[in-house]
Amino acid sequence: MIPLEKPGSGDSSPAAAAAAAAAAAGSGRAGRGLSQPRRPPPQPQARGLLTEIRTAVRTEPFQDGYRLSPGRELGRGKFAVVRKCIKKDSGKEFAAKFMRKRRKGQDCRMEIIHEIAVLELAQDSPWVINLHEVYETPSEMILVLEYAAGGEIFDQCVADRDEAFKEEDVQRLMRQILEGVHFLHAHDVIHLDLKPQNILLTSDSPLGDIKIVDFGLSRIMKDSEELREIMGTPEYVAPEVLSYEPISMATDMWSIGVLTYVMLTGISPFLGDNKQETFLNISQMNLSFSEEEFDVVSESAVDFIKTLLVKRPEDRATAEDCLKHPWLTQSCVHEPSSKEKDTSAEADGLQAGDSVPEINSEPQKPETEESIVTEELIVVTSYTLGQCRQSEKEKMEQKAISKRFKFEEPLLQEIPGDFIY
Repeated sequence: MIPLEKPGSGDSSPAAAAAAAAAAAGSGRAGRGLSQPRRPPPQPQARGLLTEIRTAVRTEPFQDGYRLSPGRELGRGKFAVVRKCIKKDSGKEFAAKFMRKRRKGQDCRMEIIHEIAVLELAQDSPWVINLHEVYETPSEMILVLEYAAGGEIFDQCVADRDEAFKEEDVQRLMRQILEGVHFLHAHDVIHLDLKPQNILLTSDSPLGDIKIVDFGLSRIMKDSEELREIMGTPEYVAPEVLSYEPISMATDMWSIGVLTYVMLTGISPFLGDNKQETFLNISQMNLSFSEEEFDVVSESAVDFIKTLLVKRPEDRATAEDCLKHPWLTQSCVHEPSSKEKDTSAEADGLQAGDSVPEINSEPQKPETEESIVTEELIVVTSYTLGQCRQSEKEKMEQKAISKRFKFEEPLLQEIPGDFIY
C-alpha cells in the first residue's frame, strides 16, 4: 500500500492543504495558459517513522541460506513480492518479503527500516507476525518473516456463507486482533491499514490464530505530535483521513469496525462503484444494518460494530473498551433478529387460540427446482441491470442485490501499493 496523494504533495501542513485546494479550484482560470503542470517539490521524510533497528542486516547472498519454494507467490505489490522459502539448515518454512529500495526515483530504504523497527517493537505480541532475519542487496531488502500457513482471512470473508466464518469464530479472532492492536497502541504504533488482507491465519483447517502483518503505512504517534496523513485502503479509511484531520489510535478502531462487519457478513459496508462513491459513503456515514445482511448475527455483535463506526474519533471505543464489550466477554448466544421475533410472536398467538383468516385453500407447494433457478437468475440479473436504462427505484434494488457479490470480485478496489505482507 502507498499513501493517497497528499494535499500539497510536498507539504503535509493544513495550510499547505488549503493552498493546494485553492490552487486546484482556480486552475480553470489562472492555469489555462500553462502547457505543463509545475513539478511538486520533493516529499520530505514523513513524520512518525522509526529510524533505528537492532536486527543485523546480512549482506551475503540470500540463496546461501534459503531455498525459494516452487509455486505461486504468497503476495505481490507494486514494489514488493512475498515468496515462501525454506531455511536450508533446518528445513523450516518462512515467508520472504522482497522490497525494492528505490521507488519512483526516490530512495525508500528508511521506510523499510521503519517497518523492520515496528516488527522489532512488537516482537513480544503473539498476534503480530514475527521477524526472523533481514538481508540487503544493492537494489532491495529482504525480510524473512514467520510463515502463516492459513493465508489471509480475506479468503473466508468472501467465501459462501456456509463456508465462511461463524460468529463464534469471529469473536475469537476479533479478541486476538484487538489484543494485538491494543499492544501496538500501548507502544504508540498506529497500523493505518487494518483489513482482511493484512490479517493472516496460522492454519485454515482447523481454524488457527491470527497474525497482523504489513506495517508499511504504520506511524509512531506521540502525545505531543499531531499527524495528518491521507493513506490507507479506500473501504477501510476513517472519515478523519478523508477530511485531512489529525489521525490517532481511533483511526485504527474505525477500520476494526469495518473489518468486523466484513467478517460477519461478507459485505463491504461502504463499498461504492468507484473510489469517489466509497469515500462519499464513508463521509456521509451511509451505513446499513439491514435484516437481510444481519439475519444470523447477534444484536450484541451489531452493538459492538456501532461503537466503532462513529464519525467523531473521540467517541469511538478504544481497543481496551472493545475487549470489555459483552460481545467479546460472553459466549456467543444468538439473539433472534426482528423477523425471527415476529415469527415467534405469531406462533405464540396461534398457540393461544387466535384465529387466522383463510387466505388460500390450496396446500403450500414445496420449493421446486424452478424457484431455485429463479433466485439464481435474479442474482445474475443484478450484474446486467446496470447496462439498461433503469428507474431510480430499480437502480437502488440492483445495488442492494449486487453489493454482497461485488466484494468477491476484483472490483474491490485498493490504492496501488508497496506493502502486501
